[in-house]
Amino acid sequence: MDTQPDLYAQILDYASRANPYPLFDELRKTPVLRTQDGSYVVSTYRDVTALINDPRISASGGAGDSFIALDPPEHDRLRRLATSHFDQSAAIRPKLERIITGLIDQLEGRDQVDIVDDLAYPYPVTVICELLGVPHQDEPRFHPWAEAIITELDPRPGQEDTADRARSEMGEYMSGLIERYRAAPGPGLLSELAADEGMSTESIVATARLLLIAGHETTVNLTANGMLTLLRHPRILDRLRGDPDLAVPLVEELLRYEPPVQLVPGFYVALDDIEVAGTTIPKGARIIYALAAANRDPDRFADPRRFDPDRPHNQHFGFFHGIHYCFGAALARQEVQVALAELARRLENPRLLQDPPPYRQNPTLRGPRHLLVAIDGVR
Repeated sequence: MDTQPDLYAQILDYASRANPYPLFDELRKTPVLRTQDGSYVVSTYRDVTALINDPRISASGGAGDSFIALDPPEHDRLRRLATSHFDQSAAIRPKLERIITGLIDQLEGRDQVDIVDDLAYPYPVTVICELLGVPHQDEPRFHPWAEAIITELDPRPGQEDTADRARSEMGEYMSGLIERYRAAPGPGLLSELAADEGMSTESIVATARLLLIAGHETTVNLTANGMLTLLRHPRILDRLRGDPDLAVPLVEELLRYEPPVQLVPGFYVALDDIEVAGTTIPKGARIIYALAAANRDPDRFADPRRFDPDRPHNQHFGFFHGIHYCFGAALARQEVQVALAELARRLENPRLLQDPPPYRQNPTLRGPRHLLVAIDGVR
């Protein structure tokens, strides 16, 4: 049995954050790697696909109390209830365009912008709060909560306690808002869920918290990673400027090439001994999916290190896979498609001021903490 704790530790190390991909390439040489704490990292496209769909894998190790930490049939019941209220794909695009247009308008007169602080952060939190029905004046509370809660997704030791207070504060706030909507219905998803007798207040809070993370933190990273990638590939940026429809396949390639979720840390537990690529994962062991490694597996993707928005059959793991496929995927896709197309169209002569940029600490949700760009103006 292979134990290479140093390789996985290097991936988690902040020193590797700007470019972890050579380490992920190395990781695939040991398709199932046992870490120092006894977890098993799975990294090839074939093996990740097989395990995600294996009924002998349970999500019961997941943090929190949302349906993402449940197995069928209860997972399926709660997810169906939440999804039935969340399918707003036809109505959401005008809202997205209005929000991103307003944020870009605020850049007029400036010669330098921070894509993260000025756009990628405020954009999705405004979107998700509007969808949930959170009063506009309360929106500033949500980003700090999201920042704190995602520390539980950090697989490095010592990160587990930071989320507790934020989860409690957000739960108390959401519970109060849900009760207000039960007494007097209003706009947004929280009010719709509050009227659904199939969901308790606790389930609604957990679903809203999941949506905040899935619909906010991943979108921040995908937008920032997207602009960074486009600025490194100016010909593709020019194509997008002239053809905004390119944003659809371009975002799919970004999800493969620079996925906002690089790892799924040990939420998943083996219910039995499972043989994978010549290694036995013992019953009770935690499983870590190295999605960023699988997304660049040359056995699945031709020339995987090349950014190619015209790539055919791009079945990536950018939003995971199987029954736990990202709840907010449709929203995140549209948010980033709209944002990148508008940024390409309206920013005049954007240039990177720092490459690589400083990155966020979290190795699971990887993206720039700042992305400083010089511009000649705003169209």
